[in-house]
Amino acid sequence: MDHTALALIELGGVFFLLGALGKVAQRVGMSPIPLYLVGGLFFGEGGVIELGDIGQFTHLASEIGVVLLLLLLGLEYSAAELVGGMKRSWLAGVVDIVANAAPGVVVALLLGWGPIGALVLAGVTYISSSGIIAKVLGDLGRLGNRETPVVLSILVFEDLAMAVYLPILTAVLGGVSLLGGLTAVGISLLVISVVLVIAIRYGRFVSAIVDSEDREVFLLRVFGAALLVAGLAQALQVSAAVGAFLLGIAISGSTAENATRLLEPLRDLFAAVFFVVFGLGTDPASIPPVLAWAVVLAVVTTLTKIGTGWWAARRSGVGRLGRARAGAALVARGEFSIVIAGLAVSAGAVEGELAALATTYVLLMAVLGPTAARVVEPVARRLQPRPATTGS
Repeated sequence: MDHTALALIELGGVFFLLGALGKVAQRVGMSPIPLYLVGGLFFGEGGVIELGDIGQFTHLASEIGVVLLLLLLGLEYSAAELVGGMKRSWLAGVVDIVANAAPGVVVALLLGWGPIGALVLAGVTYISSSGIIAKVLGDLGRLGNRETPVVLSILVFEDLAMAVYLPILTAVLGGVSLLGGLTAVGISLLVISVVLVIAIRYGRFVSAIVDSEDREVFLLRVFGAALLVAGLAQALQVSAAVGAFLLGIAISGSTAENATRLLEPLRDLFAAVFFVVFGLGTDPASIPPVLAWAVVLAVVTTLTKIGTGWWAARRSGVGRLGRARAGAALVARGEFSIVIAGLAVSAGAVEGELAALATTYVLLMAVLGPTAARVVEPVARRLQPRPATTGS
């Protein structure tokens, strides 16, 4: 069969299967990310059906998926919200880093993966999934709850922490010298500072550059700007993902709202490819040896995230039920954890088992997170002490 025809058939089959998996996820009320990862395991090396040579397309499509994921995440925030969230939540953010990165560091060192593996797994276990959490809060009608600003402030801090962490990780994975690593971090911080200043003072001009009343022109401008900025950021060793995130922050107002509506279908399409590609690179046979460690990490980091959210909400004067909801909301891990593991695997700087552990861990947490958010309220209500009744 003609190579192009075979590639089209394979891609069509993959996309159709992803659509079916997404429908299943909707029916059961869960994030589709775990099912997309399972789809990648199904088609990857060692899976049930191995695909042919469509790697060139899927690799580029997965990179675009990362760019769009981070671009739309940035569109959710204004620069002022980011700065304000940083001021409100910096202490809770520091506690979040220590409590949730530490388990990843410990497990990586116990498994003998060294400092680089520890740095990678720390990021995987630290960062919550903003996409899953935002969807769950919306589905459960909790966006107006008193604890929700606490949750969002912690997520904002995590996103800013990623803007610093990813350049450091990229430099370490690239094997640069200490001086080169410090230079990369310095460039990253400089770029972040400049973009935030531009976004706060001149965001309307950035929005005007990409805005258009014509949907086609608007789509081409925003999408083109995202790829251009991501590429330039990658060239500066700041990370394409961070570049896209910063562009999203710089676009504000109605332009950001229109861009979100227009780009969401593209994000969902390419993000699905990204998760599948990560699954393709993981041999299902490598999962059983790391399953126990994934379960340990899932249990420990569920408790640490709940503790983080509870403590942060308590500092803001939220009641016990709201504290429990805040902690449970932060449990889910997803796209960012896979992005981090994907960077490490593609650089060839970590053990192959780390990809298997990250995949298994995200599978567990992407299911456990929304489940915890849904069941925490009825469970907490049952555990609340009942008011004492006085006899007549």
